[in-house]
Amino acid sequence: MTTRRLRLLGAAAAVVASALALTGCGASGGGSDSKPKSTAATSVTIHDAFGDTVISSKPKRVVTLGWGSTEAALAIGVDPVAMPFQEYAGDKKGVLPWINDYVEKHDLTMPTVLPNTTDDPPYEAIAAAKPDLILAPYSGLTAKQDQLLKAIAPTVAYPKTAWATPWKDVISITGKALFEPAKAKKVLAGIDAQIAKQAAAHPEFTGKTIAAVWGSASEFDVYKKADSRVQFALDLGFTSAPSVDELANGDQTFYYALSTEKVDQLKSDVLLSFASTDAEQQAFLTSSYGSGMEQVKKGAVAQVTGPAFVSAVSPPTALSLSWGLKDYVAALSKAAKAAE
Repeated sequence: MTTRRLRLLGAAAAVVASALALTGCGASGGGSDSKPKSTAATSVTIHDAFGDTVISSKPKRVVTLGWGSTEAALAIGVDPVAMPFQEYAGDKKGVLPWINDYVEKHDLTMPTVLPNTTDDPPYEAIAAAKPDLILAPYSGLTAKQDQLLKAIAPTVAYPKTAWATPWKDVISITGKALFEPAKAKKVLAGIDAQIAKQAAAHPEFTGKTIAAVWGSASEFDVYKKADSRVQFALDLGFTSAPSVDELANGDQTFYYALSTEKVDQLKSDVLLSFASTDAEQQAFLTSSYGSGMEQVKKGAVAQVTGPAFVSAVSPPTALSLSWGLKDYVAALSKAAKAAE
């Protein structure tokens, strides 16, 4: 996932005007220097990177953006009216496999899939859904995009940094925004039980260091400790390799590009390697720089390959964790044993 850039188009004002006309109302909440209006005791206030958002009553029409909030809402018991098009791992309609499975299993109405856009959220389509809440706790919204969305409905963005919200926090934030914190805790308890069961079944994870990467024949990216996909591995018992931080050079994003000339300095017991295709994965593993890594020489590489598998665990969501957990743990176990 990449942080989406905002184009400051002259048509922005027209989009907002159209949005307001469609919804017939503005949103509560505002920028970082705004103060929430007084509300009833039953209201919820959520502070995010752009300020306070006040949700004055339990939402009935929810639009989800970014990653994970659709699954969190469904798991909590709320069927969104619209959700983002997922190009990478979704089907032709932009629907992720675990969402499709969940909707069919529970005989729900499939949320409307929003148009697939590159730089900006599809404001007009979002407004047409007539939401009373927009959820984007794991996303790349800019301050300007957040402002435009708030003209449509109360919008909940990420707490601090784009694309870096801990995946469990996505569920907690969604639960609070939907006035269902107890249900969110129940969802998390079920997830924690699954993770604890797998960690107990795989003592070979404990004490071993791990580095999560995305390599190709010529490029190499490293995911930082704060990234949710790394946190998932740590939840299972691994420890983040110190070399991940040592080579970061103060980069403030959730990942950094590492020169292929320095790849041999990324030391870890296990290498967690993501790739879209088998060809891409093998191109990295057999490259002049990749094949020289100690982890690759030992076979201590957990390969997560293919859009669905990659998306299910990087980071996991309220629904995708169960969908990809078995294969993920198997790959990690094989690599951890090879590292011994």
